[in-house]
Amino acid sequence: MEFLSILSFLGASILLSFMPGPDNIYVLSESLSRGSKTGIFISIGLVSGVLIHTLLAATGISLLIYKSEMAFDIIKYIGASYLFYLAYQATHEKPIHFENSALQKADIKSFGQLFSKGFLMNVTNPKVSLFFIAFLPQFITQGGINYTLQMIILGFIFIVQALIIFSGIAMLAGRFSMQLNKASFWFYTKWAKVVILSVLGISLLL
Repeated sequence: MEFLSILSFLGASILLSFMPGPDNIYVLSESLSRGSKTGIFISIGLVSGVLIHTLLAATGISLLIYKSEMAFDIIKYIGASYLFYLAYQATHEKPIHFENSALQKADIKSFGQLFSKGFLMNVTNPKVSLFFIAFLPQFITQGGINYTLQMIILGFIFIVQALIIFSGIAMLAGRFSMQLNKASFWFYTKWAKVVILSVLGISLLL
């Protein structure tokens, strides 16, 4: 694996983790209503689910590479189309308003319950699998270690940075609640998301 490729992957992963999506929005809303501890436990479950999607994408795509270059090209074009579709969907996203309610400490569940909730939420979302099939192959380098191992390494990098960012969102949720309700925040993040997803789609095609 090339060091530049890993850095590019890390940069893209960090940007995507910051962009509003079902996972980090859920972490944010739960942290605002039930405290940062709840958000961190859910984050651990969510990123653990990413491991399953990474393994599925890594083994499936690697098998296609070994068996048929044409089949891999088809998957590549489908993946690029899916990224463009996500970018198009992002243009229609509406601002989300949060209420920083009093913490319901009595309602805080155990680590196991929150972990399971986050894990199942992520694993049962087929869109996450599709995203990883489209995202990971862009950063695979020819030669060196085999494709499966490269994708698993990239998956672990994604998991680590996502856990750090999601946990950070959970801990800082209360402090930034006012900014989250500003229309300008959602305007800029929406179009940043559109640009990032479109660039990823174009780079996959090229």
